[in-house]
Amino acid sequence: MRTYKFILSGGGTGGHIYPAIAIANELKSHFPDAKFLFVGAQDKMEMQKVPQAGYPIKGLWIAGLQRRLTFDNALFPIKLLSSLLKSRQIIKQFQPDVVIGTGGFASGPLLQMANSAGIPTVIQEQNSFPGITNKLLSKKANAICVAYENLERFFPKDKMVLTGNPVRQDLMTIEGKRAEGVAHFNLDPNKKTILVLGGSLGARRVNQLIQKELEFFETQNVQLLWQCGKLYFDEYQKYQSKDVQVMAFIERMDLVYAAADIVISRAGASSVSELCIVGKPVVFIPSPNVAEDHQTKNAKSIADKNGAILIRESELDATFESTFSDLIGNENKQHELSQNIKSLALPNATKAIVEEIIKLIK
Repeated sequence: MRTYKFILSGGGTGGHIYPAIAIANELKSHFPDAKFLFVGAQDKMEMQKVPQAGYPIKGLWIAGLQRRLTFDNALFPIKLLSSLLKSRQIIKQFQPDVVIGTGGFASGPLLQMANSAGIPTVIQEQNSFPGITNKLLSKKANAICVAYENLERFFPKDKMVLTGNPVRQDLMTIEGKRAEGVAHFNLDPNKKTILVLGGSLGARRVNQLIQKELEFFETQNVQLLWQCGKLYFDEYQKYQSKDVQVMAFIERMDLVYAAADIVISRAGASSVSELCIVGKPVVFIPSPNVAEDHQTKNAKSIADKNGAILIRESELDATFESTFSDLIGNENKQHELSQNIKSLALPNATKAIVEEIIKLIK
C-alpha cells in the first residue's frame, strides 16, 4: 500500500493549532505509515505545540496586517513573498497528496501555492464568520469543512460540508475523571470550582473582571482556576492564593474541564466547540475586538438555544454579580444549561473532516 503524505497548516492561537493536530491524529489512525508535515508562522506558539504533539513543523516568515500603520505593515509584502516562495519549496520537496488549512497566517501562502501546483486542498473554517484568507482560498479549494450553517454567502455551496470543529480526543472521556482532576489541581472537593478561560494568549477584559470580583467570589465560597494567558501572567500571578490558582496556560484540559463546575470563557470557535462536548454550565464573555464580531455570533448561537449565558463586555459591571449569584445558587439552572449545550455538540467532527480528505486521495 502506498505511503500518503499530508501537510497541515494552522496557527497563531490554540484555536487553529489543536484542530490541525486532531485532524493529523485521526488521519494517522487510518494511515499508520503516512508522513506528516506542519507549516506555521516561525515565531508563533505552533512552533512549540506541534513538536510536543509529535509532528515535525517548518516555519514561514509571515504575520498578519496590523490595524494601524506600523513598521511590520511595511514589511508585509516582503514577508508574503518570502512565505510564498518558501511554501512552494516545501511543497516541491515534500510532495503532499493533500494540503489542509485550519486558519492562521501561514495557511494562506501555503494553500495558495498548493492550489497553484494542482494539489488538492481542504479548508477547515471554524467560525460563524470566515476571515478574508479563507474566503480567498475557498475559490480553488476542493472541500470546505464548516462548523456553522448558512455560510453560503461566503463560500461556494457545492464545496461546503457541515462537520463541526475538531476537538482534542481526550475531552470525549472526561465523565469519569472528576476525582483525578480535583487531585491534579489540588482542589477542595467540597467547594464549587469556577474555571476562567481567556484563550491561549489571554483576554484583558476578562482578567480585569476576575481581578475586580475576587472579593465577591470569596463571598460565594468558590475556588478559581484562572487561566489568564501568557501575555498577562506576570501581571496577575500575585493573586495566587489557597482558593485562586493563576495559570498562564493549561496543559491538561481534560482534567481541568472534569474538575470544573462552571466555566467563564471567551467565545472563540474552538472554545465553543469544546464546551459543547464538555457540557458544563458556561458564561460566555465574547471579545468585541475580532473581525465581524464573530465571537458574539458564536456565543449567541448557543445562548439563543438556552445552552449558555451570554454577557457582553459593556454589561459586565452592571450584571455580572447578579447573573453569577443566580447561577451558582440554582442547581436546576446549571443542569438545564449543561444538558442544552451538550445537545448542540458535533462530537464526530474530526472523523467527518478526515472522510472528506480520504475522498480526495481515493
